[in-house]
Amino acid sequence: MKERLVTIRNRAGIHCRPSGVILNAVNQDFPYHRFTVTAGENTIELNSILALISLGLAQGATASLRCEGPDEENAVRKIGDLFEKEFDFPPR
Repeated sequence: MKERLVTIRNRAGIHCRPSGVILNAVNQDFPYHRFTVTAGENTIELNSILALISLGLAQGATASLRCEGPDEENAVRKIGDLFEKEFDFPPR
């Protein structure tokens, strides 16, 4: 198991759109991995947008990302980088 502490940099925190990007990467790039995220006293399995949003990760918050699977080091690096990304979504 690999673990990484991440700090949320996105100004609006981890809301629906960043959650979708993160979950797409989890499902497409690392289908044989199990991810969990802990923020405060709450731990979720990283398998749904609603679960991720429920953590209420605002800008500046920290969370622990854990991964188990065949390519843990690469997986925790890539998914952790997404948690720390400043997303720039175009206006709708």
